[in-house]
Amino acid sequence: MSDLDKDQLVVDTIKGLVMDATRKANSGHPGGAMSSADFATVLFKDFLNYDPTDTTWFNRDRFILSAGHESMLLYSLLNLQGFLPMAEIEQFRQFGSLTPGHPESDLTPGVEATTGPLGQGFAMSVGFAAAEAFLREKLGEDIIDHYTYVLASDGDMQEPISMGTATLAGRWKLGKLIAFYDSNKVQIAGPTSRVDCTDYKQAYEAFCWQVIEVDGHDRAAIAEAIKSAQLETDRPTLIIGHTTMAKGTANREGDHETHGAPLPPEEIAASKKKWGLDPEAFFQMPEAAQAHFRVRQPALKAKAEAWRQALVEKTQSNADFAAMWKAVTTPRSELKLTFPDFKPGDKMATRKAWGLCLAEIMDQLPTLMGGSADLDPSNVTVAFREHTGNFAVDSFAGRNLSVGVREFPMATIMNGLALHGGIISFGATFLTFSDYCRNACRMSALQELPVLYVFTHDSFYLGEDGPTHQPIEHVSALRLIPNSLDLRPAEATETRLCLDAFLTQDKSPAFIHLTRQGLPTLDPAVYTNMTEGVKRGGYVLVDTEGEPDMVMLASGSEVSLAMDTAKLLPEYKIRIVSMPSMNLFERQDQAYKDSVLLPKVAKRVAVEAGRPELWYKYVGMDGLVHGIDHFGHSAPANLLAEKYGFTAEKLAALIKAKY
Repeated sequence: MSDLDKDQLVVDTIKGLVMDATRKANSGHPGGAMSSADFATVLFKDFLNYDPTDTTWFNRDRFILSAGHESMLLYSLLNLQGFLPMAEIEQFRQFGSLTPGHPESDLTPGVEATTGPLGQGFAMSVGFAAAEAFLREKLGEDIIDHYTYVLASDGDMQEPISMGTATLAGRWKLGKLIAFYDSNKVQIAGPTSRVDCTDYKQAYEAFCWQVIEVDGHDRAAIAEAIKSAQLETDRPTLIIGHTTMAKGTANREGDHETHGAPLPPEEIAASKKKWGLDPEAFFQMPEAAQAHFRVRQPALKAKAEAWRQALVEKTQSNADFAAMWKAVTTPRSELKLTFPDFKPGDKMATRKAWGLCLAEIMDQLPTLMGGSADLDPSNVTVAFREHTGNFAVDSFAGRNLSVGVREFPMATIMNGLALHGGIISFGATFLTFSDYCRNACRMSALQELPVLYVFTHDSFYLGEDGPTHQPIEHVSALRLIPNSLDLRPAEATETRLCLDAFLTQDKSPAFIHLTRQGLPTLDPAVYTNMTEGVKRGGYVLVDTEGEPDMVMLASGSEVSLAMDTAKLLPEYKIRIVSMPSMNLFERQDQAYKDSVLLPKVAKRVAVEAGRPELWYKYVGMDGLVHGIDHFGHSAPANLLAEKYGFTAEKLAALIKAKY
């Protein structure tokens, strides 16, 4: 059997696994996986650089399947590589398997990114490539020198997030980013001609990409396109592969219904017979296909071992390199950071406190990368930009990401940076614009990525910009994302404590909500529970002599309001609880939560300048929650506080009326 015949056997074997797995699961997307099989086979068999013994080898090429619905294509490739057993392939889409309907990076070895929401895999690949370029500049090409490959579908290209991040990739000259667009011109509802007339070659060339068009089933042409992409160092490359949905099937080529539904048993049998596979056998893996696919593996293993030896030698001989490599690889839990202290009594916006903290830690964290969505002064990231330089604009060693007015692209790039490894990523914008990047926020949490979302201007206290910019429901909405940290500090010291709590964990993204208005700085020497209490999400800030008869909870800017209000209510013994993070608080044991909230105390109040509903969990349905369930207005912040009842006098009156 010639090598060409063996290549065809590999492709047909992959297609057989795709058909069998989707048929057995009675769900899945076989058509696109089959149209992409030629490109994927060429890439994985002949080009992809990886360690056959370790899916986490740091200098491996990254492959991101943006078309996550084509998951069986990736699972078949992982099986051929030796990373995923056939037993898992046979359990495709079943509970507890390593082969879910869409790939999940924290679940399956060899999966680089969780994909499914179309466009985000493509977008995250820009973050991967940016991380590689930065680390290559800092550590040297002898240690960091790998490609980022991404496979995208028609649906990925239609999602605007792809174009938003592609623009940045072109501006940043990410020459080691290579995207393959499987242009089969079919989607679930029918032909793409119904919805799209874009000339993607012209579009991406306008974004400063190299664009190569090929027959996506001509494996020789695909190989030449990949070689040309690797030779282009100043531009990312888009390879447009013109393909056919369900390519190679007996009777269903080009059928849009194969996009999202398993093939009938008789069509599967006929297709296998056409390819020379056993039409009666399922989940076939011919020895000849596996051996041919793995022909490069001994050399790949040797290359990875040589890299490890070079790493040891460079670490021993180069102190600057060793220090940077330590920064890249030190677990977050081992970070010991110093933050600025703040003068008690001073009024300071928590966004300013964040900026001062950022200035303090940016040299302590040489792998910290991030930026603001064109709001550098408002998000207080100017000092970071000026000190660290703009990534790829000043040099690849720059750490500030100038993303322009692109909140969603910023968030997906943050995820890609974190997934690559070795980078601590953050991004900043106004809280009200978190809606633009919310699905990326969700993907951060789903992938257990410790990325930092800095959301300033966190309430109606934004003032004159009016209701379009005044967040009302946003803090509550973000709190509902599982595995996330909601951080709404009460003042400057809580801000630094929140940042420390985030930076020293490695499993959850954080949404830190910061004020525009000044807040009185508290003295941690007086309020001694702060340091440990912030780490636990909620704590007793002010207590009473004797047993309290009222518990008042607050977060963020409303903590000082609660303190002022309590002074107007001497007839009550009020315990004030600061709740900078509901989600952190919920991770504590019940005994701690009860010690803070005192369940037997009947009089309970919560106050926050946002939606009230989540607070009833702590005060009960008979408790008092003072929040906002309406949009704001354009007016000075102090006037709005008066109108909405967020003054000590008005809150005290509400409490007296209630209790």
